[in-house]
Amino acid sequence: MLHIRFQGRSYDLQAGQIRLNINANDNTILEYVANFLDVSINDLKGQYVIDRRPNGNIIVRPEAVYG
Repeated sequence: MLHIRFQGRSYDLQAGQIRLNINANDNTILEYVANFLDVSINDLKGQYVIDRRPNGNIIVRPEAVYG
């Protein structure tokens, strides 16, 4: 599953809905997400992180800033 958090909204895309290899590199994942959201990849780079979960799920979310 690919879970995306973008501008306060959540999107859950199941494996059958996406054409993305689970072993894809971060840039490929961000390109896919940018195309899905119809935004520039520059809107995501440096501001969003990719979490790869042990169960194979991928989470794309805003970078958390603490402090």
